[in-house]
Amino acid sequence: MVQRVGVIGGGQLAWMMATAAQKLNIELIIQTPYPTDPAVSIATHTVFAPIADATATAELAAHCDAITFENEFVDLEALLKLEDQGVQFYPSLRSLVPLLDKYEQRCYLRDRGLPTPEFTALTEIPYPAHFPIVLKARRHGYDGQGTFVVKSQDDLAQILTALPDWLKGYWLQEEFVPFERELAVMAARSRSGEIVVYPVVETQQENQVCQRVLVTQDIDQAVVHQVETIAQTLLDRLSYVGIMGIEFFLNKAGQVLVNETAPRTHNSGHYSLDACVTSQFEQQLRAVCGLPLGNPALTAPAVMVNLLGYETAETDYSEKRQKLAQIPNGHLYWYGKSQARPGRKLGHVTVLLSADADRSQALKTAQTIESIWYPQ
Repeated sequence: MVQRVGVIGGGQLAWMMATAAQKLNIELIIQTPYPTDPAVSIATHTVFAPIADATATAELAAHCDAITFENEFVDLEALLKLEDQGVQFYPSLRSLVPLLDKYEQRCYLRDRGLPTPEFTALTEIPYPAHFPIVLKARRHGYDGQGTFVVKSQDDLAQILTALPDWLKGYWLQEEFVPFERELAVMAARSRSGEIVVYPVVETQQENQVCQRVLVTQDIDQAVVHQVETIAQTLLDRLSYVGIMGIEFFLNKAGQVLVNETAPRTHNSGHYSLDACVTSQFEQQLRAVCGLPLGNPALTAPAVMVNLLGYETAETDYSEKRQKLAQIPNGHLYWYGKSQARPGRKLGHVTVLLSADADRSQALKTAQTIESIWYPQ
């Protein structure tokens, strides 16, 4: 029985595992470089070291029965040596190998018949003339960082000129998809191969950062079926253990294309803390610990809004938080970060909606939250 779980990363994703860990009688041990990270306050023990420090991860392994991940900024090659020595990672490192580099991830999906936008590795000139295109850093891009929508040859030249030389070969180039909606789903697989899939949700981005997640049951069932089939196929092919977030584009023809995967708990699944029988955080711990997976069913439609930084400041926004906490059927999560900066995720609010709520009602509720949080 796994009773002590190591988590590489100490941010809000690890912090939100705390309630589930307490419910399941599991201790969390964290590896993070920052004493101010949210998860330090809930950890039984913390190894203070950079995420990619495999020597520190060996120390982490000495304190726990199995290790999982809050982010992907790890040194896989170094960790593979620990796995060969018997350290248990969930998901296994070999199931992460095809996913961490976005170009290699695209190749893996394509080679297994899973739909993605057209893509290539951007390595040298000449560059194609079919604009717009999207450039993505192959590693370490998140929350819109390392992603550019390029509209012309001049734009492309300007972006590439500004890059340091060592980065110029590390980009994925893909077609720009004029999508109808962006969708996402959380899915989990157990050690025994059991798979559960959460509701398919709509995500809406501002400046390439997820700002709101709409959890209503008005997505076409044919689309839902495509998403569920892709999620189940991907987790099985990887022999994956744990929870995964998968983001999609829905195009005008009603086809879904895989945008990106996140081999961990994910922002698009935060609503599950309040709107599902089993949260994504409990599901992750259940999979890692070899427990039966929980029921992912929706208990109520919902909308989740990220509280993103809009200024550089050192403040706890107490007045705004008090107003947000008064929203009927609302649940406020404040991550305890001491510094705000534009685009930084400082917290989120989930509001449970009536059983028959549709997309328009979810959007109206999101606007109420955003009118309180963002300056007018």
